[in-house]
Amino acid sequence: MNVSLRRRRPLTVLLAALCVGLLAPAAPAAAADRGPGHPDPARELASTARPLTDTRTLERIVGDAKVVGVGEATHSSGEFLRAKHRIFEQLVERQGFTTFALEANWSTGLLVDAYVREGAGDIRKIMRDEFQNAYGFWNTEEYLDLFTWMRRHNQRHPDHPVRFMGNDLGYAGTNLFDEVTGYVARTRPQLLPRFRELYRSSRPTGTVDSWMNAYLTRPLAERRAMAADVGRALALLERQRPAGTGRAAREAHAWAVQHARVIAQVGTEYAYDMTGQAGEAEVAQAMLYRDRVMAENTVWWQRRTGDRMVLSAHDGHVGYETTRPEQYPRIQGAFLRDALGEDYVTIGATFGRGSFNAHDTGAPGEPVREFGVGPLGADSNTHVLDRVSARPFLLDLRTATPAAREWLGVARPTRSVGTAFPWEGDVVNVRLATAYDAVVHFPEVSAARLLP
Repeated sequence: MNVSLRRRRPLTVLLAALCVGLLAPAAPAAAADRGPGHPDPARELASTARPLTDTRTLERIVGDAKVVGVGEATHSSGEFLRAKHRIFEQLVERQGFTTFALEANWSTGLLVDAYVREGAGDIRKIMRDEFQNAYGFWNTEEYLDLFTWMRRHNQRHPDHPVRFMGNDLGYAGTNLFDEVTGYVARTRPQLLPRFRELYRSSRPTGTVDSWMNAYLTRPLAERRAMAADVGRALALLERQRPAGTGRAAREAHAWAVQHARVIAQVGTEYAYDMTGQAGEAEVAQAMLYRDRVMAENTVWWQRRTGDRMVLSAHDGHVGYETTRPEQYPRIQGAFLRDALGEDYVTIGATFGRGSFNAHDTGAPGEPVREFGVGPLGADSNTHVLDRVSARPFLLDLRTATPAAREWLGVARPTRSVGTAFPWEGDVVNVRLATAYDAVVHFPEVSAARLLP
């Protein structure tokens, strides 16, 4: 695999650079940005935009929210990942946040959480073993920096520990099956043979990558039978009472049921006919199910733990409006707003130009490499945002001036790069004012530093 890995500036250097001075003044307006007699949208936006390091602006955006979704316009640009680290660190230290949630598998989240809370395992090995296939873009030095910071924080502040969770359903690791069967063995040993039978086909073997790749090659009837079995296991566990009357017994039962629920979620996702004749309609239903489940898992964690949370995912998951309804009928952010109301706030991310890592759709023999892109045209959101400042900035869209709100309320081309590039969906029309509560914009980004 040919992956370009240039060295990037460490987080401390980046933050120091961002702390110097206020936002740079706006450049002269381009004619395409405004009509005759209309104010320059870049100048209007600059009047309320603030440097990314402005803690008061971030705190005002977050308010009393319990979950803050922070997006990324590519899955693998270092500036987005370092910004999320910085936002989480600030919210931990100043507003009592305690959980960092990621668009990663629930079973992976349990392993990373055990590391940040207790120092269990080798974090580099956990990342190498767990962040594979579509999740390989999380195996970066930027996320390693975040996880090791979380571990150090917990060592220094045992009275205010931070946690990690994964809310996704692409894979259920053996540790997740062990959590359920271990609980059954302790509390309902007579049911253990039945659980082992129901889990036999779905319990993974081999690597994450090989298991995920092989899953969809199974016949649809087999995948649906597997989904039915793990669904029966969930229903069976849900019918059991906690093994005791105290709080600890109720907690153990609730977590075991949630672990079994996630196993069933994975089975349900793979039971969609995503590769058969049903085509795009089944893919859309699978994506709808996935976004709903990611929201449900996040809400479950928040309500069970009481934690205030930063949720990290792509812009196409944390926002309120889908930009590709034919593939993503409704997205996670909309489900979270339904469940949490104003307790959910979302911060989208945009960029003008730069680089990122992605699977190369034009060269199957080189599955991941670094790509670079230039600015979009004068009709794009980022063309105007680039003129607001030469430095990264944070913009509360809810407090923008009326003229700025009018400009923000129009859908315009914006980059949205997923795991593969190039493809027809990497530029989408986004109406910023209704897609997010706030936006963090980077005039330029650089590819994240992938670990071996």
